[in-house]
Amino acid sequence: MPAVDDILFSRRRAERFAQLLDEANGARRHHVRSRVDGQLAPLVVVGQRLSVDPPAVEVDQDFRTGLRAMLLATAEREGLGTTPAASEPAATTTRGRLLPAATARRARARGAILVGVAAGAIAVSGISAASENAVPGDALYGMKRSTERAQLALASSDISRGQLFLDFARTRLGEAAELRGDRIGYSAVLDDMDADTRQGVRLLTTAAVQRAEPGSLDTLNAFLTGQRRAVSGLLDGSTRADRDRTQRSLDLLSSVRERSDALRAAIACGLPAPTLSDALGPAPSACPGAR
Repeated sequence: MPAVDDILFSRRRAERFAQLLDEANGARRHHVRSRVDGQLAPLVVVGQRLSVDPPAVEVDQDFRTGLRAMLLATAEREGLGTTPAASEPAATTTRGRLLPAATARRARARGAILVGVAAGAIAVSGISAASENAVPGDALYGMKRSTERAQLALASSDISRGQLFLDFARTRLGEAAELRGDRIGYSAVLDDMDADTRQGVRLLTTAAVQRAEPGSLDTLNAFLTGQRRAVSGLLDGSTRADRDRTQRSLDLLSSVRERSDALRAAIACGLPAPTLSDALGPAPSACPGAR
C-alpha cells in the first residue's frame, strides 16, 4: 500500500478522503467514484476501527510527543484552528460571492490530512508492536525491519546508532534460533546479524577513538559477552551446514574482541587516532614496547 503521505498530501485525494470519511459516518453518499478510492479505503477502515476499537498497544511516550509535534506543525501549516485576518479578503467567486461549500470542503480536506496522518501513525505503531516476534517469511517482517530503520533515523548520535545496530544483531540472533534447519533462511539471517554487528562495531569503535575514552568499548564488550554465549548455543543440535555458518559468526565476534582490546590499549598509551580503518572501524597500531 502506498505511504500515507503519498496518498493524502494531494488536495484532490484529501478532499475525496474527507468525502469517504463523511460517508462512512452516515453522511449522504456522493454518487461518484474516484480512481484513488481503492487506495483510500484501507485508511477509512482504520479510522472507523480506531473510533470503535482503540488499539490495546501502549504507545511509547516519545512516539506520542513526536506525533503531537508533527500534527501541530501540519495544523499550523494548513491554517487549521485559525481565522482569517481582518485584512485578508474572503474567498470569492468571480462575481464576488462567498464560496461556503468550497471553503467547508477545503477545511474537511485539511482535517482529513490530520486524521489520516494520525490514524496511519497510530495504526503503524500497533502493527509495529505486533511485528516484534516476526521472522523472515512472516507477513509482518517487513514492518519489523522498517521500524528498525525508523529507529536509526531518529537516533541522536553515532553512539546511539551503534547501540541500536548491536540490538538489531541480538534480534537477528533470536530469528536465527527460530530458523535452524532452514539452511537458506538461517544463513541469510546470520548474514544480516553479522552486517548489523559490523555496523554497530564501526560506529562504537570510531566514537571511542574520536573521544579518546573507552566508554563505547565497554558497551561493545558487554554485547560480545552475551552474544558469543548465545551464538555458541546455536551449535547444539545443528546440521553441519548450520554449524559451519554459525562458526563464521563466532569468528567475527572474536575479531571484534581483538579490535576492542587493541583500541583500548592504544587509548591507554596515548597513541594518536588511527588513520587506517576497515569494516570494524579504526585499526590501531601497537603501543611502543608491546609484543
